[in-house]
Amino acid sequence: MRSAVERTARNAVVGVIPAAGQATRLSPLPCSKELYPIGFMEGSGANAVRPKVASHYLLEKMRLAAIREAYVVLRKHKWDIPAYWGDGSILGMSLAYLVMDTSPGVPFTIDHAYPFVQNATVAFGFPDILFGPEDAFLQLIARHESCHAHVTLGLFPANSPEKVDMVDIDEQGRVRQIVIQPRNTPLRHSWGIAVWEPVFTQFLHEQVASLRALALAQPEVSVGQIFRLAIEAGLQVNSTTVSELPYVDIGTPEGLIDGMQLTVTNSALRQR
Repeated sequence: MRSAVERTARNAVVGVIPAAGQATRLSPLPCSKELYPIGFMEGSGANAVRPKVASHYLLEKMRLAAIREAYVVLRKHKWDIPAYWGDGSILGMSLAYLVMDTSPGVPFTIDHAYPFVQNATVAFGFPDILFGPEDAFLQLIARHESCHAHVTLGLFPANSPEKVDMVDIDEQGRVRQIVIQPRNTPLRHSWGIAVWEPVFTQFLHEQVASLRALALAQPEVSVGQIFRLAIEAGLQVNSTTVSELPYVDIGTPEGLIDGMQLTVTNSALRQR
């Protein structure tokens, strides 16, 4: 298996980060939710401690996995995100920003990056979800390279299956089905991050094209639904459990409270 450094030199993985949402569940906010301060980090000089914004957690995990390039897809007027992150050098990454007027759903947001990533291996994560461990993307990419799937999902235990996409897997980790927000299920894990090949990027692009005319008449389509369609179409979807703890979605008031409590607890533990 190639190391992260070797993989970067031969077949770089490119990040795609959706940030085109309106954060209606948290409205009103003084900033984009991707920049909401969640915990603290070490600074330098007079600023020995500085706030750590929500999207920093995702980006630093990508960078640890030697992902040095990422496309952040924005909705118009969310200019505070590029103003904060700039070219990404503060993270040791190169960030580019793609702007869309509006997005009917996350698959449409991802597809906006299609012209730039159609031939790349893509690493995907949500900038308003907090998760551990730090090497989650390293684990996921290693699994992806070893199983030769079109898509590999990073799995987390799920506390509230009725709110997330549950993943049905076999003994080898192959994904048999994605079950969308089931009320009752024996399944235990949801997906939170993903890596995929150009075959899936093309599949998603074609699905979005077919949905575009129906977008205003249909309920919002999720990425999990696209994964489910990909499985039904015969694409190989694999998985690996990257964490023993659930992720935290700060896109709701309850999740924001949980995220802030989690980061405070983790900071206190590090100081002991």
